[in-house]
Amino acid sequence: MSGARSKLALFLCGCYVVALGAHTGEESVAEHHEAEYYVAAVYEHPSILSLNPLALISRQEALELMNQNLDIYEQQVMTAAQKDVQIIVFPEDGIHGFNFTRTSIYPFLDFMPSPQVVRWNPCLEPHRFNDTEVLQRLSCMAIRGDMFLVANLGTKQPCHSSDPRCPKDGRYQFNTNVVFSNNGTLVDRYRKHNLYFEAAFDVPLKVDLITFDTPFAGRFGIFTCFDILFFDPAIRVLRDYKVKHVVYPTAWMNQLPLLAAIEIQKAFAVAFGINVLAANIHHPVLGMTGSGIHTPLESFWYHDMENPKSHLIIAQVAKNPVGLIGAENATGETDPSHSKFLKILPGDPYCEKDAQEVHCDEATKWNVNAPPTFHSEMMYDNFTLVPVWGKEGYLHVCSNGLCCYLLYERPTLSKELYALGVFDGLHTVHGTYYIQVCALVRCGGLGFDTCGQEITEATGIFEFHLWGNFSTSYIFPLFLTSGMTLEVPDQLGWENDHYFLRKSRLSSGLVTAALYGRLYERD
Repeated sequence: MSGARSKLALFLCGCYVVALGAHTGEESVAEHHEAEYYVAAVYEHPSILSLNPLALISRQEALELMNQNLDIYEQQVMTAAQKDVQIIVFPEDGIHGFNFTRTSIYPFLDFMPSPQVVRWNPCLEPHRFNDTEVLQRLSCMAIRGDMFLVANLGTKQPCHSSDPRCPKDGRYQFNTNVVFSNNGTLVDRYRKHNLYFEAAFDVPLKVDLITFDTPFAGRFGIFTCFDILFFDPAIRVLRDYKVKHVVYPTAWMNQLPLLAAIEIQKAFAVAFGINVLAANIHHPVLGMTGSGIHTPLESFWYHDMENPKSHLIIAQVAKNPVGLIGAENATGETDPSHSKFLKILPGDPYCEKDAQEVHCDEATKWNVNAPPTFHSEMMYDNFTLVPVWGKEGYLHVCSNGLCCYLLYERPTLSKELYALGVFDGLHTVHGTYYIQVCALVRCGGLGFDTCGQEITEATGIFEFHLWGNFSTSYIFPLFLTSGMTLEVPDQLGWENDHYFLRKSRLSSGLVTAALYGRLYERD
């Protein structure tokens, strides 16, 4: 589905959606206010893949396949140009595909000179370096569309035996993002650092911390797919270079309830108060879909596990993104639910808790349910959970050093099981990294063992505060409602050494609301 909810228009190999504001229903991009906005595009691409990625083929055969994908890219650029797009982002693996060996991918690799050393316009200087046909086409597209262009391709770099890390075949092979300016100049390149089962590629000796400047929106950061879960380069680029915009090619396989593509993209934008331009590849049979243009307060997204067609998203984006109101910036009168939350926070001197009730001053009290705790697998991790029963209540559940709390009210009860879960430990499947998670999830059925299953539809409506005593400041708010719809928290922030998420007035049934903490130093 499209998160822009705007008019869909069929064209060529796919469709595009133009968005002015989240859920506005307006059909075209008006003239952007030069002082406030720029126009961006991301393209979700159903790449044409090699029928046998393990086979050894010639460079010419590899170019024939890649040119089919590049032809589609060029069509998208020209469509975007008609809407005055200033920057377009294409997905990871969109040109060459995936599942190669180190040897079989070699014909698909372009030679990549360092943009820090060589100033080069591949379109205007095509004969300067050999094996750069893909770079040449991308450069010419940027010129034709008069826009900055970000794409992903495989690249090669010769190395010498004197280099102790030089592979035996005498070359490095990198998963590489490239950035071209609107005049076709190669502005910079980023080589993926956190590879995801990519035996064809090498990890760069040093982490690429890449930013690039644009005349329309200032500085952008760049990284790829799995990088988003790690400190280097994603967090370090934001911390050290003060970027407000990130371009993010990805080939992300969705995994619910916590790591759907649009879910983590949006969480990153909200957590850091930045804009994220995310382009995913489109292969629903492999669980690969989910692209978006995300600001902290609104998103224009696409997620479709049924439709095999491509999708182009175009949106106006604020040059200076506005973040959520944090606890430290909140003003005005506090509503009753937030007053309850502030009173019930652990350690509050005005409240004491026993097994059944919370007693606060002004004779305020409400039931504290004490349902059974249970364990269930979620995202391959052993979560400790408690069921969420009744129309209102206060729950908590702990694991290791992390305790998670939920204060909730429900206008009506649905025939669904929800649970509050906690995990504090090292995740070891499909990557190794330390996480602290507090999650309110809809279970797959009515049995406790179904909590953590992948579901996309729900009817349960909640007004709630979710919080925990996290040991990290790097916390990502994951928030999905029925039909893979993105929600924005009403408020996020620290209160009394606990990090909380607050939400009322859901647009549809709750699928997932979670605080996903990363402790990078424990990886």
